[in-house]
Amino acid sequence: MDELEKAIKLRESGQLEEARSNLLSLTELYPQNPSVWYQCAWVHDAMGLEKEAVPFYAKALELGLTGEDREGAYLGLGSTYRTLGRYEEAKAIFVEAISIYPDNREFRVFYAMVLYNLKEHGSAMEILLKQLAETSQDKGIQAYQRAIQFYSDKLDQTWE
Repeated sequence: MDELEKAIKLRESGQLEEARSNLLSLTELYPQNPSVWYQCAWVHDAMGLEKEAVPFYAKALELGLTGEDREGAYLGLGSTYRTLGRYEEAKAIFVEAISIYPDNREFRVFYAMVLYNLKEHGSAMEILLKQLAETSQDKGIQAYQRAIQFYSDKLDQTWE
């Protein structure tokens, strides 16, 4: 769809208002196209209109968005819920995304942020420490990887 590609290029080049206008029109012309709804969500997010982005993300997912765009929509929706203080909704989205995409570490990191906001600090730290230990190429982190993994869920425990 040429119109969608044009709107994406406008967004990518920083012409956000024009991209937004075009994408809003496309949602009316192609109401069953999940990619149009996703791109419309994305441009709203890029403009700092997070609250307005939510229904577009939700509609894109509802319409069966696929591939990398679906992953992006889950991340965008969950992150947007978090920035709006809608922590329980963000948590639910990230739990769902993690179950669908268990190998996508970014969902776990954003989930940890939500857990922090929900005052579940221990669980948030455990997730982040595990991600750090499993992904860091830093020699110091790698040297202590086993210890970091071991202590990740024992931060409140003391040994006397």
